[in-house]
Amino acid sequence: MRTAVVLGASVAGLLAARVLSDHAERVVIVEPDDMAAGGRTGTDAGGAAGGPRPGVPQGVQLHVLMAMGRTQLDRWLPGMSDELLGDGAVFCAGERVHQYTDGVRRPLIPGHDLISSTRPFLEQRVRRRVLGLPNVEVVRGRADGLRFTANTVGRRVCGASYLPTGDPATDDERSPAGPAGARRVCLAADLVVDATGRGTRIGAWLEKAGWQAPPVERIAIDLGYATALLRRGPELPDVAVTTALSTPAPAGSPQPDSAAVAEVEGGRWMMVLSGYAARRPGRDPREFVARCAAIPAGPVREIATGCELLGDVVCHRVPDSRRREFTRLSRFPAGLVVVGDAAASFNPVYGQGMTSAALHASCLSAYLRSGGRVDEPARDFFVRQRVVVDAAWQLSAVGDLAQPHVDGPYPAGFRAAQWYSARLGRACALDPEVYRRFLDVVNMRERPGLLSRPGTALRVARALLAANRG
Repeated sequence: MRTAVVLGASVAGLLAARVLSDHAERVVIVEPDDMAAGGRTGTDAGGAAGGPRPGVPQGVQLHVLMAMGRTQLDRWLPGMSDELLGDGAVFCAGERVHQYTDGVRRPLIPGHDLISSTRPFLEQRVRRRVLGLPNVEVVRGRADGLRFTANTVGRRVCGASYLPTGDPATDDERSPAGPAGARRVCLAADLVVDATGRGTRIGAWLEKAGWQAPPVERIAIDLGYATALLRRGPELPDVAVTTALSTPAPAGSPQPDSAAVAEVEGGRWMMVLSGYAARRPGRDPREFVARCAAIPAGPVREIATGCELLGDVVCHRVPDSRRREFTRLSRFPAGLVVVGDAAASFNPVYGQGMTSAALHASCLSAYLRSGGRVDEPARDFFVRQRVVVDAAWQLSAVGDLAQPHVDGPYPAGFRAAQWYSARLGRACALDPEVYRRFLDVVNMRERPGLLSRPGTALRVARALLAANRG
């Protein structure tokens, strides 16, 4: 193909551009934010290079690169993980990753290693590698629509339009319409990739052109989370990451908080406190420290009470988990694919977003290398992508739907899945092999079906039986 256009320079968009650089003569990324900011010249609250881009509201929150995400990142950008570590990201060996549920620490599992950094730190380096490719370029603008061929038979996407941003005299970064008086720019393309995130307008764009909008499945989780950076001292040398989750309390009872903390570049801890509905945390640093100090996990309490806060507490809200069902459409235009949060956005507590985005890029590569034609609807791509989305959605939905304030929609077999999930969680604290398999699924190395196979179910039953006898 001659030209591919990627809407959005998120990690999903950047990795899609990297894949397309193998197939297109020219790849153009359309991004409203200044690519020189938030990593090349900026500084965050803790003083390390790289602040969040305005278009990434969750950019200041905690992001840990899981094992599969690392594998995929190194696949598309060889040596990327070594570059991250060399520049100051933290290697978190599995033995230094502590996970608690209801105050009980699960076994330490070697081999499930992570890389921890702030998101701007990681995103800057991915961006630098992708934009360094000879056939990839970026234009600063806000995507505002798709372009379609004029003929009524076999209409397809033939490009995208955007409103330029970046003029200091006219640009208002907060305006969805772009700078005042900006002239719309149209880009011709053989393939357009929507990577504009969970707020994508893909449904409206398709309907405006006479196509169906994809059905959207939502689970209204009403999650809030607050993040702070803290100075790292000599404390806890054997801990790099700690997560602390809690089983939801019955409806009408106070719901427990969850928290996570990870060592990041610059000699700092990054701590996140999360709560649902009425328990969403606020920006008050005293409240933040007090609630983290009450978490039933020793490392979280020690860091919250013993380390100096650096900068402000930053809050973010996620109203729902959502997915767009492109495989359910009977008609879809050629020349268009959708990746990242624009396709599916999960509860961030489970940390699967970045790994999912990298796997979407691999789906795009497999589709194009297997003979996928840009002048035909990309149905095979969406079928491949659905395997990835289903795996992450199945895991996160069980946790989302267990929250007492969440009112469905409940899939068939949900009650049985919830019953088994509770027992699986208990067995994870008792049998390291059960927990290893669980981590394989969480890290997207294996599909969720691994956890319900007879061999795993038998280990769960044996672990619980032995615990009851003891």
